[in-house]
Amino acid sequence: MNSRQATKRIAILFALLSILSACSSQATSTSTIVPATATSTLTPLPTFAPSTTTPTSTPIACLAKPGRLEKSFLESSTPPQEFIVYLPPCYDERADKRYPVLYLLHGQTYTADQWIRLGATKALDSLIVSGETMPFIVVFPDDHYWYTPAGTTFGARLTDEIIPFIDKTYRSLPDPRYRAIGGMSRGAGWALNLGLTRPDLFSVIGLHSLAVFQRDASKVAGWIQSMPLASRPSIFMDIGDNDQELASATQIEAIFAQFDIPHEWHIYTGEHTEEYWSAHVEEYIRWYAEQWNNQ
Repeated sequence: MNSRQATKRIAILFALLSILSACSSQATSTSTIVPATATSTLTPLPTFAPSTTTPTSTPIACLAKPGRLEKSFLESSTPPQEFIVYLPPCYDERADKRYPVLYLLHGQTYTADQWIRLGATKALDSLIVSGETMPFIVVFPDDHYWYTPAGTTFGARLTDEIIPFIDKTYRSLPDPRYRAIGGMSRGAGWALNLGLTRPDLFSVIGLHSLAVFQRDASKVAGWIQSMPLASRPSIFMDIGDNDQELASATQIEAIFAQFDIPHEWHIYTGEHTEEYWSAHVEEYIRWYAEQWNNQ
């Protein structure tokens, strides 16, 4: 074999080794998805058409600015019920437009700004301004009185006071098809409870690192069975593979599968921490948005 042939074969060998090395270094997903086999029987809603223009070319200058946060409270509650409202870009300029509403509930020992700190509004601004999703309103209710007897009334304050106030004060779409509820940890416990017991209010439920209330664990199947088929929600569940709530969350997911409830089920690498939630917050926001984009 002459030296030119030997050099050529060595080059080919190095190229093959480089390709094999690149293939073996690709990360594998730890997500487990259980697609829903049931389909919604709700009346179809208008389809959202993603924008084909970039933020710099659109004539609507307000898209260059982020959404706006308003902090408020209801004095009619004891203690006063605090909450933060996210109004999407161009909310003020488009006075004739109405919006879906997403209610995001924080975890135990945290306050209403938890989702904001973890990047929820940043993700919202990015998706809306880029035209990837339709704009919508987000409400962040506060439940920091969870450790007092007054905290047990949070669910009633949300359904009976906050939601009517939002629908009266802001240009929301007061229809369960345009209303979603989600939460992290204890907030997910509330989302499970309220989402399944109030199908007249919510059609979309997000359960992130679900911490099931002990009193609710045995009621989930009954709630589903008593729910009209047309009112069954779309559900997203995710949890870390080293989360202390994994076993109970898995039991709830099994009930959803048993009754053919439309849902996604993801198990990712991680624990019951803010680091885990912040790593997935954009994915959560995208999923909520898709529930309205795809209708």
